[in-house]
Amino acid sequence: MNLLTIAWKSIRQRALASSLTGLSVALGVMLMVAVLVTYSVVQESFAQKSIGYDLVLGRRGSDLQLVLSTVYRVGDPPPNVPYTYYLKLKNRELEYPREMRFVEAAVPIAMGDVTKEGAFPIIGTTGEYFTHEYVPGREFGIRGDIFRQPFDAIIGHRVARENRWNLGSQFTLVHGGAEGHDHDEKFTVVGVLAPTGTANDRTVFIHLNGFYAIAGHDTPPHEAYQREAEFYGREVDQAEFDRLQRQWEREQSQSGHHHHRMEDWQKQLSAIFITVRNRPSAYLLLGTLRKGSGNVMAVNPVDPMRDLMTNVVGNVATAMLVLTGLVVVVSGISIFVSIYNSMSERRREIAIMRALGAQRRTVFSIILAESVLLCFGGGLLGVVLGHGIVFFAAPFVEIRTGLIINPLTFHPWEAVLLPALVVLASLVGFLPGLSAYRTDVARTLAE
Repeated sequence: MNLLTIAWKSIRQRALASSLTGLSVALGVMLMVAVLVTYSVVQESFAQKSIGYDLVLGRRGSDLQLVLSTVYRVGDPPPNVPYTYYLKLKNRELEYPREMRFVEAAVPIAMGDVTKEGAFPIIGTTGEYFTHEYVPGREFGIRGDIFRQPFDAIIGHRVARENRWNLGSQFTLVHGGAEGHDHDEKFTVVGVLAPTGTANDRTVFIHLNGFYAIAGHDTPPHEAYQREAEFYGREVDQAEFDRLQRQWEREQSQSGHHHHRMEDWQKQLSAIFITVRNRPSAYLLLGTLRKGSGNVMAVNPVDPMRDLMTNVVGNVATAMLVLTGLVVVVSGISIFVSIYNSMSERRREIAIMRALGAQRRTVFSIILAESVLLCFGGGLLGVVLGHGIVFFAAPFVEIRTGLIINPLTFHPWEAVLLPALVVLASLVGFLPGLSAYRTDVARTLAE
């Protein structure tokens, strides 16, 4: 009979106490694995491979808000950029033509509405959005067509699944968020995206012309004139402002509703996604745009997310790991207390083993093996339970946040977890093993 078999039989003799101490280790490891897997998924989702564009250009302000709202569709969209700026950028008519030659594509993004069913975010854009890779090395798969008419729409995989929409389905929008007023315009689904594992899965894309044709999206001309003048640093001509305002008020009184036809200078964008030839070009263009107009900024989408992961999410994950680590250590102490307290009941058993020829180091090894079995077995169960929790929580997390979590994702630290538990078990079992090692055979049998 080998040492592990003897240790296992000894654990079975104290089944209740052994089960509780092993379960405490399992719970600590379970929490640690769940934190590690979740952090790994979040880190991967916010990494470079989560977007296929090199730069996001928007109105000067918070770079984190710009990236979160336009790339990950979380939070309110930033202040708008004039559509005319996008035209100048696309046609390379800005004041720095040398750097403009590095721009391969500029894709407009307009935000602000949600779907009436499911409150999924709306993105107004062009068909060019779907001709680029959504992440490096992966292209969009579309069942159906790209935009052809102004009121065409392409929906993400999750939108189609949850709203049960398909090609030909029609829907309406809600203005300015889920609590805004309903729009009358109806959009028709002409394309359904294949799953991407990104925010595109929970997004509805509509033709940019259709976005501007929606009632309430047509900025009054006098306001648009003032916004554009302020953006480009021009003085507002009060006479022209008053003229445009009188003209707009006259049209409103005559038609009874907003005109949907808009001039380019009346249009606004939330952001512009930019693709450049290579990475050095991205940083050159990034620096140039920062030195240009004081009202725009270009952001590498990776940078603010890396800061968020390091300064906020990373610190939270570290705190959680420290707490779960303490839970595992406390569980190890409970194993120590359980084995040490059992030594007084097992002295006679140990003395008999010694009398039958068992050596001191054999008895010491048996006690140590018990501790290792409890820690390692509890840790192994904890790893299974940790991934099991992630498996059952994944659908709910996806619904609430849009993050797609793979329960089989393994964090590199998990490879260190079980060996670390063996080391902890060795430390925990040392003192009880030493007590067994020092057992006086003659006195114990006489007692």
